[in-house]
Amino acid sequence: MNNSNPPNLPPLSVSILGVEPLDEFIREIADFVHHMIMTRPNAGPDARVEVEAKVGVLRDKASNRLMLPVLVETILSPNIDSDLRFETNMSAAQHKHYNTLLNQLQQTSREPTHPSSPLEYKHVKVVDSFFASDNPRDREKIRVTRDEKTGVAHEIMTKIRLGDLNIYCPKRAADWRVSVNLEIPVAHPVGTPTHTRRKDRICYSHEEFNIDLTQVTTTSSSNPLPEVTHELELEIARPSLLLFAASRRGDMNAPEHERNAFDELIRSFVNNARILVKNASDGWH
Repeated sequence: MNNSNPPNLPPLSVSILGVEPLDEFIREIADFVHHMIMTRPNAGPDARVEVEAKVGVLRDKASNRLMLPVLVETILSPNIDSDLRFETNMSAAQHKHYNTLLNQLQQTSREPTHPSSPLEYKHVKVVDSFFASDNPRDREKIRVTRDEKTGVAHEIMTKIRLGDLNIYCPKRAADWRVSVNLEIPVAHPVGTPTHTRRKDRICYSHEEFNIDLTQVTTTSSSNPLPEVTHELELEIARPSLLLFAASRRGDMNAPEHERNAFDELIRSFVNNARILVKNASDGWH
């Protein structure tokens, strides 16, 4: 038996330069989101940029869970021509699993010993009605969102998808996708909606982020039976902050905290998405 004293363990520098090397994973997502924002089409002053991360599963052309020869979380190139599909529909049991975890976190986050700021919570029920655009060449539909109880319209808009990044997670039960979209307010459409979606949504908010856990019931004229799906998404809450931070990124004439604000926002966004994916259980259709 070795009774010698343990070796001295001195504190170590983070590198030979004394600085942390660049995190390429977070930087890649930040560069992607920043490029989508700065090259977005001009859709008027009322258009909003939406950045969200959805939890789901990447499937191959045979509908099996994607299998790649990598050991850790990996960003897939957005330019590859593949038959990959990203499916966001989780089982009701998985939905309940997340609901329980987030409710527990919402409660414990109010305790004085909790290391982060508290989560806020609200329950929202809305109905989205989708109408075809007046322009037959326009594939984007117009969405009218109404409060389920009062019928008051909250939003009337069309959404343009700017780009997606798929993140494959071989060690997890789920993958995730970053999406950048442009939401454009429009006039109320005429005619009959092509389909409706009733959204029973539990909204958790933490600092600059919203986490939405939603049960969606879709009804359309082509399908007499309603379809029920369950989704989880993380969204940057304030488009105005997002655009301001994007405009200051790398600007040497701006204060340092403003130059770095965009990358810090994306860092927290990625960390929150990773935590949600890490806590996924086996419950994907």
